[in-house]
Amino acid sequence: MATVELRFSALPEHVRTARLVAAAVARRAGVDEAVLDEVRLAVGEACSRAVGLHRSNDIGAPITVMLIEDEKKFSIEVGDEVPGTPAGSVPGVQGADGEPDGAESVTGDEAEDEMGLAVISGLVDDVEVSSSETGGVIRMSWPTVPDPVLP
Repeated sequence: MATVELRFSALPEHVRTARLVAAAVARRAGVDEAVLDEVRLAVGEACSRAVGLHRSNDIGAPITVMLIEDEKKFSIEVGDEVPGTPAGSVPGVQGADGEPDGAESVTGDEAEDEMGLAVISGLVDDVEVSSSETGGVIRMSWPTVPDPVLP
């Protein structure tokens, strides 16, 4: 299992770098070329969400992105350090308890946060959002294509 860890300051201009690194590592891990745009978009949304949370809560800690290559899947974990970050209430996105969250009406920053989670859940089949007193994590994963057997 290979892991790449990326940490960056909570600045919007670093999100592009995270997207490019994630796509490059996903390609090397064996994620299907047809899915790489979805990887880039999902990572961009997750990182933008984390940057927004850090900035709105005056947190100077970096955003952490873990790129994890397993035998049959490629996973990305985007972590923020905002205590008790809500998992959101986007249908189809798993909350910290493993159950899909229900829809609730929200306003302002929460609505923007949930829109980002809705976009991610539309791009990624396997996504989980969790939170704790030390921060939140969005976990996303994609299947990898096995290397062809050479004669």
